[in-house]
Amino acid sequence: MKNFELPYIPERPEKPRQKGLTMMMDKGLSLQQTEDFIEANGGLTDVVKFGFGTAFVTNQLKEKIQLYKKHNIRPYFGGTLFEAFYARGMFEDYLKLIDQYDLDLAEISDGSIIIPHDEKCELIHQMSKKTTVLSEVGSKDSGIIISPNKWIRMMSSELEAGSWKVIAEGRESGNVGVFRPNGTAHTFLINKIIAKIDPNDILWEAPKKNQQVWFIKLFGANVNLGNIAPNEVIPLECLRIGLRGDTFFENLPEDFAERLKQVESDEEIDEEE
Repeated sequence: MKNFELPYIPERPEKPRQKGLTMMMDKGLSLQQTEDFIEANGGLTDVVKFGFGTAFVTNQLKEKIQLYKKHNIRPYFGGTLFEAFYARGMFEDYLKLIDQYDLDLAEISDGSIIIPHDEKCELIHQMSKKTTVLSEVGSKDSGIIISPNKWIRMMSSELEAGSWKVIAEGRESGNVGVFRPNGTAHTFLINKIIAKIDPNDILWEAPKKNQQVWFIKLFGANVNLGNIAPNEVIPLECLRIGLRGDTFFENLPEDFAERLKQVESDEEIDEEE
């Protein structure tokens, strides 16, 4: 959606899109809050995750799912809920639950429990016959270190097994997985991953602004980003298209940017004098 014309704004694909996805994390919005969210952000939001196990205790869950779907937003249950079912030997029950709520998107993860990777890929294969699958790679435990080669092997295998996108774990705290404990991007790991895996096949969990800026500067406006708070969807879109200071010069022609930066530098010199 554009309210007026402005040059040098990067093109964003129309929904439904395969890249440039924004995944919002719904941690318990009321039905009214969901309606308000959609009114303000519906055109900018591709998928909504009912975070961790919140679907179990969320009021008017079915109505919320129908509301998102009505406005071309694809909702799904967080991977922790899948793990809760799987840990109890209830995988088939989980498949029935997805059917019961008429979801066309589902997540398989093993961030809290250990699932042998061959077994996880088989689960992805089974589920992908019935619905679109997102699979998450990486542990929620900061003490578990996964080598870059293992990240690559797991992502590649899960895409081959039938995942639509692989989610790179970052958690809602943004300090595990592809991030260091201080929240900065694990640059060496990410560069190793994207040398082998198409970035368009990855959805990066990036709940913090500095993380979003880092990925946008690396991949451009149409990077897939997730775990976005409801009130951060519009600010994220402005980051994507260069309408916030952090990414202001990303899409301006080089001569524009150099001239404007020079003006700014000259003004700073004048102030010092």
